[in-house]
Amino acid sequence: MAVLWLVLLLALPVFFLGAFVWAVFEHFLTADLPATKLRALHCIFLYLWEFCSMPKFVRFLHDSMRIKKDPELMVTNLHFGMIPVRLFQPKAASSRLWRGIIFYQGGGSVFGSLDCYHGLCNLLAQETDSVFVMIGYRMVPDHHSPAIFHDCLNTSIYFLKVLETYGVDPSRVVVCVESIGGAVAATITQVLIYLLVQVFCLQLPSFQQNENVPFLSWKFVVTTLCNYLAIDLSWRDAILNGSCVPPEVWRNPGNVPKKFKKRGFQPWPPGPFNEAACLETKHMLDVENSSLLADDDVIAQLPEAFLVCCENDILRDDSLLYKKRLEDQGVRVTWYHLEEGFHGSLIFFDKKALSFLCSLKIVNAVVNYVKGM
Repeated sequence: MAVLWLVLLLALPVFFLGAFVWAVFEHFLTADLPATKLRALHCIFLYLWEFCSMPKFVRFLHDSMRIKKDPELMVTNLHFGMIPVRLFQPKAASSRLWRGIIFYQGGGSVFGSLDCYHGLCNLLAQETDSVFVMIGYRMVPDHHSPAIFHDCLNTSIYFLKVLETYGVDPSRVVVCVESIGGAVAATITQVLIYLLVQVFCLQLPSFQQNENVPFLSWKFVVTTLCNYLAIDLSWRDAILNGSCVPPEVWRNPGNVPKKFKKRGFQPWPPGPFNEAACLETKHMLDVENSSLLADDDVIAQLPEAFLVCCENDILRDDSLLYKKRLEDQGVRVTWYHLEEGFHGSLIFFDKKALSFLCSLKIVNAVVNYVKGM
């Protein structure tokens, strides 16, 4: 028995070391990283992900983060219907009704939690002097599309019906979303941070240029997309080459400005149309999953929008295409582009040694825009 325990004790560190070496090896061969700090952070992320590829475990790590109390805000955990929300309210008295902000977090329906985004939402509530609602929508793997869409929409409607209870001005309500939240809410929202508005064209310039940039690689996007939409991974190649998309729906990258095509882009026409693949993946084209396909009359009724776009982001061109759709329909757009930015950078704004300048720039840009409305 003693020998068995000795073998186990020796095997565990060897296993951990092997997993770490593999993660670093894979990282240096495939990852395209714009910053030294991001390189180190990506090594840690890969190690954790490859060792324990369980979304629930990552959420457990998120929820174990220490939450700092803000003496200027009253924070309350509630349920709007069946959906958990976190409400941030200024403690100070006000002679006028408050601004209201509804926030849909990113994370690809895999990562993120109310605790994970607490610091960000706390700051936004304080700096914009707003009543702030963060929605804890249901996630993969227990729930799939359209759960997020319904959770965010129904919770937003609930909040809009009780604005008076929280002293919120109905004319000053802002919807703010990050990443996959854009797919959920681009048809009603005003502030979109590196948004996802289409899932049917994965050959845009930004997909090719940033396919290995963390924290949103090409492979991870497709895998997450299939999980979220409950699509079998056997259809992954059809999704990648666009053969599952009917010719009349296909969008070429012609609307992406030329200056964004200079860095390693090769036009790639869609593969031959595959009707079987189309039938299995057709819900990708539903407006709640690809709001870029919304009718013109719907787009034309949207309020003015603030779009945050990062150069080192696989979803960069989603912002560019959506910007053009809005402008073509006469919707006013404020566009904020960060050359040094990358997907997911926002969540690191308050992580001290792991924070990035681009994270702070995004936060400041959002605060300034909201305060100027």
